[in-house]
Amino acid sequence: MNLQAIADELYRHQTSAAELEKLTLRYEGLSVEDAYEIQQLCMGKYMNEGQKLVGWKMGLTSKAKQQSVGVDEPIFGHLLDGMELYDPHVSLTGLIHPRVEPELAFIFKHRLEGDKILPRDVWLATECVVPAVEIIDSRYKNFSFTLVDVVADNASSAKFYLAEQAYSPYQIALDQVGVVMRRNGEVEQTGAGAAVLGHPVRSVVEQVRMLSRIGKAVEPGMVVLTGGITEAIYIHDGDRISVSFEGMGEIELTVSQ
Repeated sequence: MNLQAIADELYRHQTSAAELEKLTLRYEGLSVEDAYEIQQLCMGKYMNEGQKLVGWKMGLTSKAKQQSVGVDEPIFGHLLDGMELYDPHVSLTGLIHPRVEPELAFIFKHRLEGDKILPRDVWLATECVVPAVEIIDSRYKNFSFTLVDVVADNASSAKFYLAEQAYSPYQIALDQVGVVMRRNGEVEQTGAGAAVLGHPVRSVVEQVRMLSRIGKAVEPGMVVLTGGITEAIYIHDGDRISVSFEGMGEIELTVSQ
């Protein structure tokens, strides 16, 4: 099976914002390991064109989501500098059926690597924690996919925005941070940091362990998006999205074509 050809196909659909049929409907026998290889090959095309790897994102970080797709660990994807929003505005150009979800992001001052990482190692390596939102956008028709499909598609990553104010990792009990997401003033989702594997620090632990399998690490200066605290909601032209993080301020997003 030509994984590079599959990666090239995904790249074309990502860059042209064109839907495609699930890979698993057309390529029999694709494994999760194949999917991560496809993801790396696809992201490699962006980096060959000049984009930089700035971090990693975690997905399926709630136990309920894991059970719904029949897995017992999260998934991860790449974050490139071309995905980062530098002001809180989302343009729908280049997106197919985007959704937004609230997250907590860790930013690192020291390298983290290996399969025996503990939460205390994460805290020692963390520079700060920042409220964030991720815009996810599956390239598959109807936002429908299997585990293999979503891993290959960079875990549905599209855009992300980090709040301007950072917080000490020792200042706030992240599992207890309450989050309220509103669209046009109406409450759409509520949750707390504990939705992310019980505590967001565990998401970073899993990220580092999973990266160790492919010889990668979290490097100084990198961002890790730890996973959605609530369900993601669709965004449309003209929407105003606000996400309040208890004790950590609020992110307000505007959406337009």
